[in-house]
Amino acid sequence: MKKIISFQIPKSNKEFVRFQVDAGKHFYDKLHQHPQWQLTFIIEGKGQLMVGDYLGRFGPGDMFLFSANMPHVFRSDAEYFDPHEDKQSLGHTLFFDFEALGKSLMEVEEFAGLSQWLQQTKGCFAIQGSTKNNLKNNLMNYPGLKGLKKILAALEILNVLQESQELTALNRLIPHKDFTESEGKRMGKVMSFILSQSQNQISLSEVADVASLSKEAFCRFFKERTGKTFTEFLTQVRIHQACQLLQESEWSISQIAYQSGFENLSYFNRTFKKVQGETPKEYRSKMI
Repeated sequence: MKKIISFQIPKSNKEFVRFQVDAGKHFYDKLHQHPQWQLTFIIEGKGQLMVGDYLGRFGPGDMFLFSANMPHVFRSDAEYFDPHEDKQSLGHTLFFDFEALGKSLMEVEEFAGLSQWLQQTKGCFAIQGSTKNNLKNNLMNYPGLKGLKKILAALEILNVLQESQELTALNRLIPHKDFTESEGKRMGKVMSFILSQSQNQISLSEVADVASLSKEAFCRFFKERTGKTFTEFLTQVRIHQACQLLQESEWSISQIAYQSGFENLSYFNRTFKKVQGETPKEYRSKMI
């Protein structure tokens, strides 16, 4: 099965579950996919989560579930790449490789409910409420488990997820086929460019050049894989950046508009209300 970018999880071919700690200044910043299911709890760090057609913020305390082969990236905010900033990122992740269980085991009657849930559950999900609290405790206690205890703990986590009503789907568009490696690398370069340059003026020609495509071919390529036009996606990135600044800075709304890539204050206000359902001033007042 092809992967977007080589993302090798250190495991044997027969290992059902792998616990991983991601610690450093920033998270792995390349768009990628893998056949394992992924459960990630963010302990430190914040930024943009891109998965499928979804773009949103992540921060400490957030928990996400990814089904197999969902293209995704946790893109840490710019300050996490600044060597002069004392910023750290930390996440705990479980990878589930259901292929390692073998077809015969998954056909056992006791696994019927799990098999059906796996077939029906596609995309990325934000985990909330008591489910998140329960899984957080399980993840924090997972290191050091071995053998049967490791398997039983993993099955308990899957049971909690299967029975939960607190999984919020983040994707509207679920890809019908996996990205090829070349498609993934191209999309990864495009996403990295947009996120790093969103505060500046970006033309369609510039981003098409990054993708090594004509403008027309790039528009088709991007819309097919994100469900959004380039302009819609760029606007969403800028509004998310504005939301962060409205929460964390003392800048004026006009300063935030320009810092987020909007050249016109009135257009920023109209666009923000259209996307968020409220004005920047109303949004900021709720955060105080």
